[in-house]
Amino acid sequence: MIGIFDSGIGGLSVLRPLRDLLPHEPLIYVADQAHVPYGARPPAEICALSEAITRFLLAQGAELVVVACNTATAAALTHLRAVFPDVPFVGMEPAVKPAARLTKTGVVGALATANTFKSQRYASLLARFAEGVRLVENPCVGLVERIERGELATAETETFLRAILEPMLAEGVDVLILGCTHYPFVRPLLERIAGPEVVLVDPAPAVAQQVARLLGRGVEEPLTAYGLQLTAYTTAEPERLHTQIQDLLGWDVPTLHVELTIAHQNSG
Repeated sequence: MIGIFDSGIGGLSVLRPLRDLLPHEPLIYVADQAHVPYGARPPAEICALSEAITRFLLAQGAELVVVACNTATAAALTHLRAVFPDVPFVGMEPAVKPAARLTKTGVVGALATANTFKSQRYASLLARFAEGVRLVENPCVGLVERIERGELATAETETFLRAILEPMLAEGVDVLILGCTHYPFVRPLLERIAGPEVVLVDPAPAVAQQVARLLGRGVEEPLTAYGLQLTAYTTAEPERLHTQIQDLLGWDVPTLHVELTIAHQNSG
């Protein structure tokens, strides 16, 4: 069983390629919607929440945990690996390496949360893979909340995204990194604004491939109808998450409430 978690519905963008690659693998998903967004929360709080969610996933039988949240990966992945040394974890990270390889102008746009941009993990990616490439960054303040509210294709969201993208495009950006798992859900708007010459990079398919490698699974035969084995949990209202999964993925899955047990943090 694979456990997946995010601050909200963003990790659903990782569920889709996971299901495509490993259709017979049982999945359990936790959306911490009582605390979404993680983007501006202190790293120590994100660590505590991530640890509590991981303990719940392991108690449900997860053998591998996907931290399907860029902010939680940046803040908590090292902590989780120290607390749970026998558990394989797969995290998200902004796709700096493929973006640097794809750009022709040498200017790459990065959309991510403020905590991701401030993280040591992001700084390390830039140092290793972005030599000779200029990153134009935007923390997209408020975009996660819009996506959680289902405002994926409204005129207001388009205006919001144009204010972010048009200055980037004016600087010559030709590759755009989707550095938050929520952002693929506004990909159609991003593509319309950016135009066909701009390449959007989403790391979710690579994450699914890494999960398959760690589990030692090959590409499996597709399932027939009604084969999906997924249970979803939220720290907020299950009915809302159930509707969101139906709307975003077309899946009708059991959706339940979970209360997290937060460990006391002695330090950040």
